Amino acid sequence: MSFLLKDALLNPQSVRTLNNTELNQLLSQARNSRLLAALGVRLTDSGVLASLPYAASRHWTSGVVIHEKQRRDLHFECEKILAVLAPLGEKLVLLKGAAYILGNLPAGRGRLVTDIDIITPEASLARVEAALKQAGWRGSPMSAYDEHYYRKWGHEIPPLTHRTRGTTLDVHHNILPPTSDAQVDASILWENLLEVQAGVYTLSHQDIVIHSATHLFHEGEFHHGLRDLWDIDRMLRDFPRHDSDFWHSLVSRAQSLGLTGSLYHALNYSGQVFNTPIPEEVFKSAETPLRRLRKPIMDFLFKRAFTPDPMQNRIPFRDVALFALYIRSHYLRMPLYLLLPHLIRKAWKKRMDTDHSGLSAGKKTG
Repeated sequence: MSFLLKDALLNPQSVRTLNNTELNQLLSQARNSRLLAALGVRLTDSGVLASLPYAASRHWTSGVVIHEKQRRDLHFECEKILAVLAPLGEKLVLLKGAAYILGNLPAGRGRLVTDIDIITPEASLARVEAALKQAGWRGSPMSAYDEHYYRKWGHEIPPLTHRTRGTTLDVHHNILPPTSDAQVDASILWENLLEVQAGVYTLSHQDIVIHSATHLFHEGEFHHGLRDLWDIDRMLRDFPRHDSDFWHSLVSRAQSLGLTGSLYHALNYSGQVFNTPIPEEVFKSAETPLRRLRKPIMDFLFKRAFTPDPMQNRIPFRDVALFALYIRSHYLRMPLYLLLPHLIRKAWKKRMDTDHSGLSAGKKTG
């Protein structure tokens, strides 16, 4: 795959040769993929940003400023959460973007976050939630059905928002729903935690990659799929430098968690999109005859999903591919006997909300 954003992320010096039209296209691709700040950091570190026209550079500078503010806010919020968990004897274990940033990982450089994700043992969930609410975190209003859905079928409790600071906090007890095709024993995740700051932990290097891959290839949130794939590329390039056992144990770790399929896709598409150097024997050890057989179909779908800007890169059947991946993600998360009633209810609710919205609008204009 070839597109401006990929070339700029991997080789920021290539941006020096772009004309104004190409710079506009690059800005659009970066913004659409939620990689504006990440590219801004890359351009700053390489000394390229200062050489660009102000009309273009100001956008990347703005992205970096927003990232820096989020990083400071994240440190502050984590201190507050840690103050709640420590008296309970619970560890603060960060997931996703918060883990990348506070873990000082390359994937955290320029990473923007919309909320903070943490994980706690399921047995501790009730008292952790109670303590957080005592400290000012509140659940958002939602229907009884949605509340029930979270509690019974989800791998996290309903999102919490702090009543004064407005920060959103997602408290997980697993990395996949209990209804998922893969039954993950979350207790395994606690075996090799890394303490990145006093009292603040992340998953191990292998588990961070596996979780990132699982989130990307199970959730179906491909509006920022390229950003998540960039996270994986950064980690696969960085972790082997610090952990000589990283490649040797990565696939076996995914097998013990029952998540080799997602890891296989992560290795495949990180290599195809970002040319990530992956040992051939590692990739082969994650491959099965069935995955090899399905690969042309999955390539057709995922290559379209990782297109950075559909307005510039009009690839045939992209919408069909995204819809197929949307259905796939639901099928992976929930068996059909639960999925079909759930989708019917969602469609019915959306229809009712639309009708009510139309009636309200009619009253206002009438």
